[in-house]
Parts: sequence; structure tokens; C-alpha cells
Amino acid sequence: MRRSIKLAPLALALPLALPFMGVGSAWAAEGSTNANLSPVPLNGSTGSGTAMVGVNGTTIDFTLEASGLADGPHAAHIHFGADARHECPTASEDADGDNRLSTSDGQPAYGPIVVSLTKTGDTSDASGLAVDRFAAGTSIQYMRGDVTVDPAVAEAVTQGQAVVVVHGVAYEDERKDAMSDLDPALPASATDPALCGILSAAPAGGADTGAGGAAGQQGTVMLALGGAALIAAAGSAPLIARRVRG
Repeated sequence: MRRSIKLAPLALALPLALPFMGVGSAWAAEGSTNANLSPVPLNGSTGSGTAMVGVNGTTIDFTLEASGLADGPHAAHIHFGADARHECPTASEDADGDNRLSTSDGQPAYGPIVVSLTKTGDTSDASGLAVDRFAAGTSIQYMRGDVTVDPAVAEAVTQGQAVVVVHGVAYEDERKDAMSDLDPALPASATDPALCGILSAAPAGGADTGAGGAAGQQGTVMLALGGAALIAAAGSAPLIARRVRG
């Protein structure tokens, strides 16, 4: 008796390989990041918070929450500058020795405003002091989606080079009479930074081993190479019926 067995390795290889096609472009276009917000030195803040920013091309979604803040409006921004250090400021940034860190004092560390985390309306740097559109109070929590940003800003967020800063403190000594470096009509307490945190990507794979995102990327590359090898092998195998004597 003769029976025919179809050998179709290509059909087996394609389902394995297809999920990995286009991985590189998807990886570069999107990402989820978060920042743990901690008090800025010298400014008397004891609050804390979390910022989460998701990136999809040139669109971002963000969630911001914080507590233990001074009672009042809290302007909040994503800061980035190509020449900045991409980090939160330290007490050494107080160059003029006035025992506080102004927004300008912190710019060498975190850069200028690139996104205003307003609750409504414009989100550009032009809205940096639009206090009526930011959250207010000792605790804040809000989210917003579909915010369009510059491609360089989107890349900075996914690359861990962007910093979230929440402004607004409560000075109770001679500093309460200081005026803002951003708007001389406002007190410094309204615009000086209170909390700061660096946006970092969550580990992608290998989290339990400490390998983090690098391990995830390496694993993806290896799987993609494996799929490519299967396709190559399939292309060299003859797609014919093989007779087997039974």
C-alpha cells in the first residue's frame, strides 16, 4: 500500500514567524513610562506622587496623582532639553544661595517645559502658568488622553530623558516674600518646584531576573531570528509529495 505525505514546512514556519514581523517599528513608536515623584530639595515639600505617561507615535496619555502638597494650584509639566542632564535637581543647583530652588535653578537638570499637564485646553509650554487649568489642593489626581506632542518629545519620554515636575510650595519664612522667576507678578511659592520624577520605561520581560528591558528586547530579537531561520529552511525544502512504502 502506498500513502502520500505532504511536506509543507513553510506552512509551519509562517505562523511562528509572522507575529514578529514589524517588531522594530512598533517598539520605537510606543511605550509606557512612569515616574515616582519625590520632594525637590530646599523647598520644604513633603509630598509624593506618581506620573504615568503612555506614548503612541506623537500622541501621549497621562495620569498624575500626588498628595501632601501645599494647598493651592499646582502647575505640572513634562520637562526636557537636549542639553539638560535629564534628572531632578539637587540642592547644589541653588547658585544664588537663597535657600530655595526656583524653576530656572532646576532647568540645567530637567530642561524647559515641553508639555503642560493641564486638565483642559492647550498643553504647550505657552500654558505653563495657566493655573486655572491645573489641579489644586493638597491632593491632586487626574488623567488626560490624546495629547499631541513633538516627535522629539515622544522619543525623549520613551528614552527616559523626560522629567515630570509639579510646582507650588508653601514657604513660611522670609522666602514667602520672594517673587517668581517666571512671572514677577506671582509669588515664588506659586511656581517653585515641589515634586520631581524621571519618566522611565517599565521593564519588558526578565523582570524577575533583573535583566529588565534589555532582556526583553534580546528575547524578541532571538525569536524573530528563529522565525526567519524557519522561513529560510522552508524555502530550501522541496514542496512535493513524498512516497512512502507501507
